[in-house]
Amino acid sequence: MNNFQFYSPTEFVFGKDTENECGKYVKKYGGTKVLIHYGGGSAVKSGLIDRVSQSLEAEGIEFVLLGGVQPNPRDTKIYEGIELCRKENVDFILSVGGGSCIDSSKAIALGVPYDGDFWDFYGTGKPVEKALPIGTVLTIAAAGSEGSGATVVTKEEGMLKRDCCSDLLRSKFSILNPALTQTLPAYQTACGATDIMAHVFERYFTNTSDVEITDRLCEAVLLTMINETPKVIANPDDYQARANIMWAGTVAHNDIVGVGRDQDWNSHGIEHELSGLYDCAHGAGLAVIMPSWMEFVYKHNPMRFAQMATRVFGCQMDFENPEKTAVQGIACFRKFLKSIGMPINFEELGAKEEDIPVLVEKFGLGDGKTGGFVALSSEDVASIYKIAAHAKC
Repeated sequence: MNNFQFYSPTEFVFGKDTENECGKYVKKYGGTKVLIHYGGGSAVKSGLIDRVSQSLEAEGIEFVLLGGVQPNPRDTKIYEGIELCRKENVDFILSVGGGSCIDSSKAIALGVPYDGDFWDFYGTGKPVEKALPIGTVLTIAAAGSEGSGATVVTKEEGMLKRDCCSDLLRSKFSILNPALTQTLPAYQTACGATDIMAHVFERYFTNTSDVEITDRLCEAVLLTMINETPKVIANPDDYQARANIMWAGTVAHNDIVGVGRDQDWNSHGIEHELSGLYDCAHGAGLAVIMPSWMEFVYKHNPMRFAQMATRVFGCQMDFENPEKTAVQGIACFRKFLKSIGMPINFEELGAKEEDIPVLVEKFGLGDGKTGGFVALSSEDVASIYKIAAHAKC
C-alpha cells in the first residue's frame, strides 16, 4: 500500500425530506446570498426548488435562481452563472441536481473570484486558489461529485470535455434523499449505476500490491450495485435499494475505496471524447468503453482480472488458465450492463467507427502516452475504440 492523505470534509445529510434542511446548512457554512443552480424543469415541477427556496427563506437567506444545466454541462451556462453571481453578490452556491449540475456549480464557484477565464483550470493542472463555497442537493446517484473535488465540463467550441480537481471544490454539505431519485427513468438510473461501477474499477485495476482493504471495499461497492440496480430498474419506488445505490455512489468517488493505491482513469478520459462528440450520457459511454478497455489491457495482469471475475461476478477460478477466468469476468460485466439496458457498442450508443481518428485526435496524446494501469499510446486508444465499435455479449 502506498502512503496517502485522505481528506473528505463534506457533511452528508442522508434520508427522507432532508432537502427541507438546506437553509440551516447554508447558514451553518456562512452563506448569506445564494445561487440555486439546477437543471431541467423536473426540479421545478416536482416542487423541489420550492422546498429548497422555502428552506432558505425560513433562515432569512436571500437567493437567485439559475436553471437550464444540460447533461455534459456547457461553458455558456457557466459564464452566465459567473456573471449572475458577480452582479448579485452571491457568496454561496447551492446545486440542486445530479453530477452535471454539481460540476457546473463548481466551475461557477471557481470562476467568480478569478480574474481570468475559468477554462484556465480545466485540463491544465493549474491549481485553484479560491472558490465560493458549495452545497448540494443530489437528485441522481451517479457522478459522486457531491463528495469529490472533481468537476468535468464541456467547451461548446469544439465540444471538448475537460476536468479540474481541487479540494476547494468539495461541497460543504450534501443533502442525500434517495426518494428524490425514484422518479428517474430506468435509462438514467442505469447510466448512473454504470458510472458508479466505473469509478470503482478505475481504482480497482492498479499496479499497487498489498491493498487488500481497499480491494475488499471496492468489491463491496460493486456487489452492491450488481444486487441493487436490477431492483430499482424493476421497481423505481424501492426506497431501500435506492438508498444503498445513493450511498454507494458517494463512497465510490470520495476516494475512500482508492486510497493507498495507484489509479487508472484512462477509461473515463477515452469516454469523455465520446460524450463530447456525440453528447451521449456519460454512463452509457462508459458502458461501451470500460469493458473494451478491459479486453485490451487484461493480459497486463490476468490475476487481477481473475480476482474481479471470482470475487465480484462469481466465476469459477481456472488455476491452470487464469486468463480464461479473466475473460469470463469481463464478459459477465458486459452482460450485466446489457441486462440493465446499457449500450455495449458504437451502434447502440449512436457513435460511428469512421469517427475514431477524430476521437483519438481529440484525446490529445499525439506521440506521447498516458499512464495508469497500462500506459496507452494514440494507437492503443484507437484499438480500444475499435473493440468498442464491434463489442458483443
